[in-house]
Amino acid sequence: MKNNLADTICALATPAGTGAIAIIRISGPEAFTVIQQVFETAKGRKIDFENIKSHTLHFGILTNKETIIDEVLISVFKKPHSYTTEDTVEISCHGSVYIQQQVLELLYGLGARPAQAGEFTMRAFLNGRMDLSQAEAVADLIATQDANVHRIAMQQLRGGFSNEIKKLREALIHFASLIELELDFAEEDVEFANRKELKKLVSGLQFTVSGLLDSFKYGNVLKNGIPVVITGKPNAGKSTLLNTLLNEDRAIVSEIAGTTRDVIEDELVLEGYRFRFADTAGLRKSEDVIEQMGVERTLQHMTNAAVIIYMSDATTFDKETYEADLEAIINNIDFSVQHLLKVMNKTDQVDVKKLQLEGKLADDVIYISAKSKTGIELLKDALLNKINATSTGSETLVINARHAVALQKANEELLNLMDGITNKVTSDLLAFHIRQSLYHLSEITGDIYTDDLLENIFSKFCIGK
Repeated sequence: MKNNLADTICALATPAGTGAIAIIRISGPEAFTVIQQVFETAKGRKIDFENIKSHTLHFGILTNKETIIDEVLISVFKKPHSYTTEDTVEISCHGSVYIQQQVLELLYGLGARPAQAGEFTMRAFLNGRMDLSQAEAVADLIATQDANVHRIAMQQLRGGFSNEIKKLREALIHFASLIELELDFAEEDVEFANRKELKKLVSGLQFTVSGLLDSFKYGNVLKNGIPVVITGKPNAGKSTLLNTLLNEDRAIVSEIAGTTRDVIEDELVLEGYRFRFADTAGLRKSEDVIEQMGVERTLQHMTNAAVIIYMSDATTFDKETYEADLEAIINNIDFSVQHLLKVMNKTDQVDVKKLQLEGKLADDVIYISAKSKTGIELLKDALLNKINATSTGSETLVINARHAVALQKANEELLNLMDGITNKVTSDLLAFHIRQSLYHLSEITGDIYTDDLLENIFSKFCIGK
């Protein structure tokens, strides 16, 4: 990716395709020179864009020599008060694909080059308007599909996460300077950094970093959608439940056991949380090769699930088999991440109270009838409670895998630093671990970066952002 800030760049800032309007953005040192050559007011007057006020709108026509391309609205943003901190112009034109292409070709001909993916946001970062974690929050904000990820991305964009990292770095930098000073006086064997205070600081930093790492488990699930697996014996009503939750016939429902042989997935948003439901093959041994492959996929999905809904059939319930199935599930999943939700279906076909008194139904279950849609709201509430129970309660959540990796590396160096203090190692070794911790924290905010890192991050952005 080119990082030449001397270039003037342009790109379509609205989605490609036909629409009511399209916005084409120009940014760079020659942005005003470029637009001045092709724009005039409705009365045929040229505008001196270099000397007009910032954040103003101007209606007129865009022309290619004698040919009028379109009636447009020009938005002017003068440096440093723009998204990129550069002189920026946004052209609002009619949303015809033909008009969009004509405008872009006109701008290219005047020296503005096509922007690369994420280049406007990369310039905002390189010009100091935002740090790297805030720039990544822009991509998360664009991609968000639910209220919770939107809230987290906005908090990160406004510097919430950056401030946490800044506090960690500042605390370390103070002691780093003292340790470095000790190295200058190594022959005199003096200590400027109080080891007890340093140990107390490192312990506090470890607590904070560990909390941020723990929040990634929750934040990553929210960002990618909460995976929920519906499992149980064949013909327990798993497909009917999926259809009821989605309020559509997404899965085939049949009285024949083993109808669902592959995993059927769909999404549902509940109170701002995006759940990814997976209707799976029934758990049973089978001589049918295809059905057995479906069971294997079920087990794989269960391993990666945040919530597992285990469904049993009230009309054919067998307590011994039920408990054996639950034990098998519990022995194969990690309860620090996954949560089991026990549901008994088809309760409209039995006398629940009578069977409960006789001890013929399971305890601690949610009784539903997926077919008649009774108990579904209770099930939804239980799902939300399971997710809320995993929340760290912190306003700052890590939702970016790159940040989690950097925090993990910083945490490892803090552990090494703590061991070094405890074992009274030399100042040069302590200084090394402090520098490494600072390096990994600085990677998050972009205080330290490489061109390859920027390429990897911004290549995932859309062109106009």
